[in-house]
Amino acid sequence: MAQIFSYITHKGGVAEDSALELIEAARKIDAGISATAVVTGSGADLDAVCNEMTSAYTEVWKIDNAVLAYPNAEVIRKALTSVLPAGSIVLIPNDTLGMDLAPGLSIKMDAAFVADVIDIEGIDGDTLKIIRQEYSGMAYTHVTCDGSNGVVVTARPGSFQPEESISVSGQVVDKSGEAGDLTVGRTYLEIVEAEVGDVDITKEDVLVSIGRGIEDEDNIEIAQELAKAMGAVVSCSRPIVDAKWLEKARQVGTSGQTVKPKVYLACGISGSFQHLGGIKGAPFIVAINKNPKAPIFQVSDVGIEADILDFLPELTERIAEG
Repeated sequence: MAQIFSYITHKGGVAEDSALELIEAARKIDAGISATAVVTGSGADLDAVCNEMTSAYTEVWKIDNAVLAYPNAEVIRKALTSVLPAGSIVLIPNDTLGMDLAPGLSIKMDAAFVADVIDIEGIDGDTLKIIRQEYSGMAYTHVTCDGSNGVVVTARPGSFQPEESISVSGQVVDKSGEAGDLTVGRTYLEIVEAEVGDVDITKEDVLVSIGRGIEDEDNIEIAQELAKAMGAVVSCSRPIVDAKWLEKARQVGTSGQTVKPKVYLACGISGSFQHLGGIKGAPFIVAINKNPKAPIFQVSDVGIEADILDFLPELTERIAEG
């Protein structure tokens, strides 16, 4: 059986939520094999993440190099290619960095590549069986791939729910010396933080988030009234910002803000991986959508099949009644 590795993304010395989700993805491949975490970076932040991961992974591979201080996919790809054994199965979050990193890594490893996986059926010999979504979640595809030379998989954030409590006593293995020369052509300049508007949605506990289902700019008032009744704030998906109905500071997603609310109402939002990638911290998700096959229902705690233009005013009225 091939060795399974989870690539851990992190920021400010703290691992992303996907770090624990990838443990569950690995278990779905083979429950009898423990994945090995791989963490790249530099200095104190890297050490903090590696130490954090020893409570979830039995083995954590650390690759420390000054050029890895920023998430430069070209450099990370070169480091991983040097240290990962041939034939490995590599799990990577399907976020902005993962989409940059994974395809080229599979080529360098001469391995199969499967993107945006939402479930894994298991492995039979060298054949890995996985599930993806197509046509914006309207169809599911069951895919088998030849893993005889290894497989690189990107897992959609939120699709693999980790156990509530994971506690192991792992160890850190320093692989920095095996990474070799990490000189590359791409130079990472800086991280540009998303702009902050009149409301900082990253600090809100309850969000009423609207998508295409709101249909018209004038209908945003419906969501605002509900948010006021709940003591919440209105956020949105990218189409609302593209239409210039709300400012970009209210956009949730990989190209907008990353939020960690306690409760998230997804109103008329289909649930693309770009949008879900901006939701962290495992909030209680209530999805309201008139399309019963909307992908958002796959990750929601409560799903309501309804037209938000009818449902939201009624919900606001019920809340106001006490």
